[in-house]
Amino acid sequence: LCVSGQASDAAKLVKSTHAYKKIDGVKIEVDAYTPSAKKNCPVLVWIHGGALISGNREQVPQRLRELAATEGYLLFSIDYRLAPQAKLHEIISDLDDALAWIRLEGRRKFGADVSRLVVSGGSAGGYLTMMSGTMKPAPKALVTYWGYGSLDAEWYAKPSEHYRKAPLVPKEEAWKGVGEQISTGAFGAEAQKRGRFYLFCRQQGIWPKVVSGFEPGKDRDKITPYCPVRNITPSYPPIVMVHGTADTDVPYYESANMAIELQRHGVRHELLTIPSGGHGLGGGNPKLIEWAHGKALDFIREQLR
Repeated sequence: LCVSGQASDAAKLVKSTHAYKKIDGVKIEVDAYTPSAKKNCPVLVWIHGGALISGNREQVPQRLRELAATEGYLLFSIDYRLAPQAKLHEIISDLDDALAWIRLEGRRKFGADVSRLVVSGGSAGGYLTMMSGTMKPAPKALVTYWGYGSLDAEWYAKPSEHYRKAPLVPKEEAWKGVGEQISTGAFGAEAQKRGRFYLFCRQQGIWPKVVSGFEPGKDRDKITPYCPVRNITPSYPPIVMVHGTADTDVPYYESANMAIELQRHGVRHELLTIPSGGHGLGGGNPKLIEWAHGKALDFIREQLR
């Protein structure tokens, strides 16, 4: 068995960076956080958010780092190519390749028990986590934070009233900000420019087309393979979803719709709802937020036991 560390061992995770893929001369990397007791350890994978346009692998929640250190998990955090230069099929390909690398090298390099593998992510990372549940082999279990199971719902395919309250981002500024080069992780000034590009996409209602290349409403059949909510089967992994009802970026009904489909197919699931919680749960009751995070961590412990 993997020997658990102590809570004070959080700082003892040893971080190393590895290229899990190289394409067109661009390395795509994964960070491995190795606990002091690293033999036969289960695996926890984190996928960052950022609307598939921004974000980077260093954005690992402190709660998960502490959990990995305390319980003796091997924690991986992955990068992937970002839109608009990369389209959705390429991003999903990166996710598939990252998980394949983790299964192979987790066992070979780190002596991990990759049969015990949980994937977790927030927002767009929550979406990619849901997508990982449709892959073969699927993870043992999933945990998503304010994620979404569809890509062509009205909230993304029409101009956002919420985001149009801000001054409109000029088209030229938005596209100039992201440039033409492939990015596999946005930091600093680049992240700010990509944030502006995302704001532009939401203000114009073009995000689905920008990240997928498909026209919502016209290309439903092409988008469907990339919508987890339409690809759930009875073999889909157990999942816990955390979402706030006042989320102005990803509507709460995205997780609620997933729960309906999971129920219909008899898949074990739990939707942890935070009334009045926004994107990231801000505005919700702090005690309820801690309760939800605690329940999610307990679920990970159960699945990786």
